[in-house]
Parts: sequence; C-alpha cells; structure tokens
Amino acid sequence: MHRFWFFAAAALLLGSTAPGRAESPVGASSCSGCHALNPALSTPIPRLVGRSAAELGAAMQAFKSGQRPSTVMGRIAKGFTDPEIEAIAQWYAAPK
Repeated sequence: MHRFWFFAAAALLLGSTAPGRAESPVGASSCSGCHALNPALSTPIPRLVGRSAAELGAAMQAFKSGQRPSTVMGRIAKGFTDPEIEAIAQWYAAPK
C-alpha cells in the first residue's frame, strides 16, 4: 500500500514520463525525483542515464538485498520486483 502512494505522489509531481522521453516502465519516472535527468544540473546523487542496464540492475539488487548500504535506496528497491528492476534498468540504459 505504501508503494502505491509513493508512485501516485511521484506521478502527480513528476508526470508519467520525463519530458521528451519514451513511455517509462512502472516506477522509472519516480527516479528522477532524486537522480537528475538534465546533464546541466549539478547534483551529488549519481545520474542513471548513460549507465549500463547490468550496472543499474546490479546496484538496485544490491540495495534491495542490503548488500549495498544506503539511506533511502534500500527501502525504495525493496518495493520493486526483479522484473520491474530489470525494466527500469533497461529503460535508463537505452539510448534516448
């Protein structure tokens, strides 16, 4: 139930997709709340665009399992199924 409200709020704040991008899989649009899509923005949080699907998927799985320490990402990653993680990783890794 918490996951529903998180995505509902993210959809209202961010829209269903990032501007100028193909339709994203469930959950992918919420990532841009912290991970900047615009390369001109300076942020301490790593960018997702341009990374390989394998790297992104492995990072999410490590957050999900607790192998990779985090403040927020572990809780977020636990809300995704393995197929959802793979879809999000593939979407961010795809050329835009």
